[in-house]
Amino acid sequence: MSATRVEGKRKDHKVFLYTLSTCIWCKHTKQFLKDNGVEHEYVDVDLARGEERRKIEKDFAKTGSYSYPTMVIDGKRVIKGFRVEEIKEALGI
Repeated sequence: MSATRVEGKRKDHKVFLYTLSTCIWCKHTKQFLKDNGVEHEYVDVDLARGEERRKIEKDFAKTGSYSYPTMVIDGKRVIKGFRVEEIKEALGI
């Protein structure tokens, strides 16, 4: 899966986002992480094609979420949607 990596000063958690390129809440989440210096990776599911998309969708299904954005922190905690207070608490911001 070819994810986009965004560098940041906060590297204490592994943060991965499943997003859609056209989703405003996904854009807000990406910007929030960037503004707070949180290193993260994301994949725009709607831009993936073929076998890569099937792999992404299979991995995404493991989160138990079918909404965007979905954030996975340290491979364990799943946050669905742009929930600022929940994100802050989970990342210690």
